[in-house]
Amino acid sequence: MAKQSDGVIRVGVGGWAFEPWRGSFYPDDLPQKRELEYASRKFSTIEINSTYYGSQKPQSFAKWRDAAPDDFVFAVKGPRFATNRKVLAEAGESIQRFFASGVLELCEKLGPVNWQFATSKKFDPADFGAFFKLLPGEVAGRAIRHAVEVRHESFKSAEFVELARKHGVAIVIAGESEFPQIADVTAPFVYVRIMGAIESEKFGCSRKVLDAWAAHAGDWASGAAPKELATLLPPKKSATRRDVFLYAISGFKQKNPAAATALIERCAR
Repeated sequence: MAKQSDGVIRVGVGGWAFEPWRGSFYPDDLPQKRELEYASRKFSTIEINSTYYGSQKPQSFAKWRDAAPDDFVFAVKGPRFATNRKVLAEAGESIQRFFASGVLELCEKLGPVNWQFATSKKFDPADFGAFFKLLPGEVAGRAIRHAVEVRHESFKSAEFVELARKHGVAIVIAGESEFPQIADVTAPFVYVRIMGAIESEKFGCSRKVLDAWAAHAGDWASGAAPKELATLLPPKKSATRRDVFLYAISGFKQKNPAAATALIERCAR
């Protein structure tokens, strides 16, 4: 597990407005308008998914920021208009529009931006190199961290890992998923999405699975690489601490809060 000198391990879920969580995760008498306030005090991060489908208002980002505690961090999905295109070099306008839409209203609570790609999108070095060059390192004086979620087998390539590492972009690690898993660390932080929650497990995942991902998070936070996860390039021991963003998301979604809670307990040991 992570030590005090290690990076911060943040654990959470995707979104917060989900009807089946009412009465199971959320108390029966909790007003819906207070669901983010409640969830942000149970988890240390939440991934905002609505930004993938369309622009949100600056007032919404400000409201979400104010509802969460001071030490909370949101990850944000980048818009599909930037990633669901044949030529990624043409995504510049969509990326600029996204950062001008009000996302910076999250202020210090803005965490990594997850740029998710379609399962049909294949790896093309020139295509992705052009996209990485469009991702701003900072906007209005605020440093921006980027992650890419690729879901086609063609990305299981040392060349892709090297390209992401060159640009300091994290590759989202797919946990318990049908998507290809690329466990190489390519940025100063690690971004994991555990997508295998099932209905039959009390905590969404087996104890063995939960124990394993908590242990992996501790390794990453300390600068090490989990020995159990294969990488495409030889892993390097890092002298610097790494923050880890770990989300229980997708699968049998009703169990994701239970899975995240169980992971938080394990990471705190």
